[in-house]
Amino acid sequence: MISRLLEPLLQKRLAAFPAVTLSGPRQCGKTTLARSFRGSYFNLEASEERTRLDALWPEIVAGDSLAIFDEAQNYPELFGRLRGEIDKHRKKNGRFLLLGSVAPSLIRGISESLAGRMAVVDLSPFGLLETGRLEELWLCGGFPDGGVLGPAGAFPVWQENYLRAMAERDLPLWGFPAKPVMTERLLRMTAAEHGGILNLSKLGQSLGLSRHTVESYLDYLQGAYLIRRLPPLHANLRKRLVKAPRLYWRDSGLLHALLRFAPTAEIFSQPWVGASWEGFVIEEICKARQARGESFEAHFFRSHDGWEADLVIDDARGREAIEIKLTSAPDPKDLQRLETVAALIGAKRKTLLCRIEKPILAESLQVTNLRDYLGAGPC
Repeated sequence: MISRLLEPLLQKRLAAFPAVTLSGPRQCGKTTLARSFRGSYFNLEASEERTRLDALWPEIVAGDSLAIFDEAQNYPELFGRLRGEIDKHRKKNGRFLLLGSVAPSLIRGISESLAGRMAVVDLSPFGLLETGRLEELWLCGGFPDGGVLGPAGAFPVWQENYLRAMAERDLPLWGFPAKPVMTERLLRMTAAEHGGILNLSKLGQSLGLSRHTVESYLDYLQGAYLIRRLPPLHANLRKRLVKAPRLYWRDSGLLHALLRFAPTAEIFSQPWVGASWEGFVIEEICKARQARGESFEAHFFRSHDGWEADLVIDDARGREAIEIKLTSAPDPKDLQRLETVAALIGAKRKTLLCRIEKPILAESLQVTNLRDYLGAGPC
């Protein structure tokens, strides 16, 4: 089994809290990771497992081993029971591990019953630091069964069935009000807008919906870890700035399936290749930082007169401006523009991320590739 980058953080949170929720998209590997901790396992999606849990509850709470509750959102009664048990032994940590795809019932259970008693960590599909396979990861995505580690020929059939299941089963179960036909249209239209500035009115007109309805639908897609709305940086400048977020699909394999990309085609000839690469790089940076437990904020910057940075990271070390290019030979003008933008927004660190083989490093400026930037090293 490939080690998950999140595992040390999960162990740390279990050592510090009575309970931890491991959340993330469907089929990203939550169950496999959790069961590697060798606790008592209950799949609460099955009614017989809920019955078994009820029968064994006194034994579970009396023991010292970890109890793992998969698909916890299917058993809301669990949250109140956990609260009572945790309050009896507040200094006893690492007792309960809850797994679940993000659903309103899971979030409500945590916020209403387990606030201050539980940590939440998010697991993403496999990333570059875990697989080392850059091109295949970008093409097929990181889901264990259908992405970079899936069997030959799995892409894009697996992704198409995953999205169909989301539209017909999972999203409706979580309260998503649209019919599957409308959901599938929404998924494809958001894929077509990948990397662009989100225009709710335009998207609503295309779907025959109000902008407020579209925004609420996007909330569900973001809650299901399908999309990322990257917020703009609001800098205090004498310039008019773009104030709407950028829209990205989080898994590149799902994006490429929605764009009907055939695995036998040449990706560099596609009109959307630049936006696809940009979103892939942004997601890899964010998922690596989150898995390491780093505290950071991610934005983009764009002014109406054309100055922009694809990604702006604020963390304990200050601000970093990152420009992403799908080239192995960056233009010196790109560096000049990056320097200007960094000065505008007060970024002390500047990074031009491209496909260059040998990084060029200076005191506050680096021109590098994604593998070296993340610390993955050659493979």
